[in-house]
Amino acid sequence: MNGKTDIAIASDHAGVDLKSKIIHFLQDQGLAVSDLGTHNHDSVDYPDYGVPVAQAVSEGQVQRGILICGTGIGMSIVANKFPGVRAALCFDPFTAKVSRLHNDANILVLGQRVLEEKMALEIVRLWLTTGFDGGRHARRLAKIEEIEKKGVRE
Repeated sequence: MNGKTDIAIASDHAGVDLKSKIIHFLQDQGLAVSDLGTHNHDSVDYPDYGVPVAQAVSEGQVQRGILICGTGIGMSIVANKFPGVRAALCFDPFTAKVSRLHNDANILVLGQRVLEEKMALEIVRLWLTTGFDGGRHARRLAKIEEIEKKGVRE
């Protein structure tokens, strides 16, 4: 990623159309966007595009990311493998808002095949403009960080 990037975004072939609309929306908001692919409808494997965004967020290269695939499920699974990533699959304004208020989600995941464009853009808008509540939610996120550090052991 070159220069100042506010948000990294990527999709597989099933999310490329919605990704394009979201990029224009983000740029209209004055955000610098790094588009990490894919750029056409040729079939690709979603992990190949989810990993660079999740890695950029995990390593602090960008504060936030957006991932899009057909349903959002695959990208969510990929992104949440990375330390410090809190990827939230959102499907309406309520889940977008709560993902920020309660979970401080740093990656928004969307499914192009399950969302209408207008709804997706409203989700992005809310996700970008909603802050983290902290308080009891910060305590819960600290517990998740401890799980990441230790790994899950019985």
